[in-house]
Amino acid sequence: MTAGPSRGRRYVMLILFICGFSIILFRLVTLQVLQAAELTAKADRQHQKTVSFEGARGMVSDRHGKVLAMNVEVPSVFGVPTSLESPSRVARHLSPVLHIRTGELEKKLRQDKSFVWLARKVEPEQGRRLEQLSLDGIGVVMEGRRFYPKGPLLAHVLGFSGMDGQGLEGLERRYDSQLHGEKRVTVLQRDALGRTVFPKGLAEQVPTPGHTLTLTIDEVIQYIAEKELEEAVTHTHAKSGTVIVMEPQSGAVLAMAVSPRFDPNVVAKLTPDRWRNRALTDTYEPGSTMKVVVAAAALEEKVMTPGSMVFGENGHMAIANTTIHDHEKLGWMTFSEVIQKSSNIGAAKTGMALGEQRLYRYLQAFGFGQRTEIDLPGEVRGLLKAPKDWGRRSLASISMGQEVGVTPLQMVSALSTIANGGVMMKPYVVSEIRDQKGLLLKEVLPQVKRRVLSPETARTMTTMLEGVVTNGTGTKAAIPGFRVAGKTGTAQKIDPRTGAYSSTLFVGSFVGYVPAESPRLAMIVIIDEPQGEAWGGAVAAPVFRRVGEQVLNYLGVSREDTVKIAMVTRGN
Repeated sequence: MTAGPSRGRRYVMLILFICGFSIILFRLVTLQVLQAAELTAKADRQHQKTVSFEGARGMVSDRHGKVLAMNVEVPSVFGVPTSLESPSRVARHLSPVLHIRTGELEKKLRQDKSFVWLARKVEPEQGRRLEQLSLDGIGVVMEGRRFYPKGPLLAHVLGFSGMDGQGLEGLERRYDSQLHGEKRVTVLQRDALGRTVFPKGLAEQVPTPGHTLTLTIDEVIQYIAEKELEEAVTHTHAKSGTVIVMEPQSGAVLAMAVSPRFDPNVVAKLTPDRWRNRALTDTYEPGSTMKVVVAAAALEEKVMTPGSMVFGENGHMAIANTTIHDHEKLGWMTFSEVIQKSSNIGAAKTGMALGEQRLYRYLQAFGFGQRTEIDLPGEVRGLLKAPKDWGRRSLASISMGQEVGVTPLQMVSALSTIANGGVMMKPYVVSEIRDQKGLLLKEVLPQVKRRVLSPETARTMTTMLEGVVTNGTGTKAAIPGFRVAGKTGTAQKIDPRTGAYSSTLFVGSFVGYVPAESPRLAMIVIIDEPQGEAWGGAVAAPVFRRVGEQVLNYLGVSREDTVKIAMVTRGN
């Protein structure tokens, strides 16, 4: 009677055993075959830590190969907290070497992480001392630290990079993708006891560096521009200043100086106001330098000739319930004298003769209200309202450089157009990009943007602008032995408290080119808020003369050369 049930239980147990064995067998097969790769990878992840390091950034040099930005290899210190037996002991050893408080180091070393930075880009001697200590769980790797060997020179153009090698400002930011090096990936292994094993030669492993940039900038010309600008800003007790030197025929920027200066090697405590490149981020009302554009448009449209007579209204002219003033009582004068004497009334009458649409068209053609597209970050468009938004006085005001905001770069680009026979070139600062082996990757050639004026109008304007320097408001820009063409500008600034034009805040400027008959240099000088005498002819024109004279001498352009060129030009 009991055999049946007993046999049944055995069958059930056998079936359960077979099922259980099958499940175990299936699981083993799954682990050994189907999930082998996944489990191996998981085990590796538990015993490995992947760390990436950026390669050195590429060098930046001037047009003659003089290095302006480079990398120096310095040690960085990291720790692997999960492999440390005594974080407090290690922290005590590290503290005097790294000059970091023991408590701060210990806090980092007690984190539940397999990798932490302890100190980035320290001095080489600190790295050597750490290697001598040979502490378990502490490693040293070489990283590139950006170094600017010339200090403040060209700082506003070069910009600077961050701790992780990313470009933050200037060329460092604009060309970051070309300058940064390749990433080096390093795998840190753990042994059977859980300790980190550092690969042999980790500190010496160097990833591929970034590309190198060659600039249009000339280090010597940049030095001259910065030196003279800094002296002028100091002498006039000005708020700031800008000097830009360009090649009119190519658009290549030879110098771009901004004051006050800063050292890109030490930027931690500086504010953006100190490092912004005012040459292309700040706008100002150009004042009388805008009369050059108005005059060129009037000549091109045959509204005026150099000999056209304009009445100066004895220094006062009523328009739109306001009065336009000149700095002196002027009567009848030629159009050339309007520019020489910088007559506001003469400029206003010229603008009214052109009309809103034609004046606006030429302002656009000369590049105002739009970016020059220079290869630097942060450039603004400036301010140029469409005629539909102009007021009753706007035509007159814009003609004498009010109600319009321009950047120094826009203004010198406009004058370069006249110096280049009426053809506008695109300004640029990088001429070549090469890889680490010196292979040329990209060559930047001069780029024509458009023709703005006929060659005849450009020549006529040059003659008129020479008169400004020989007989007008720009006599202090004269360079002995050279013909200089240029224009002064003095603009009232808006008082932020009242919203009206200030009687004490001015921008003095001078823009021009030399030698006038065959220009090698186009230059603008801006002195912002000079104290005391603020006329552009008094504060900016002398800077143009001093910079121009030194640069022409440096370039080997002699007085005899200009005389020969002038004779050939007249002969043609």
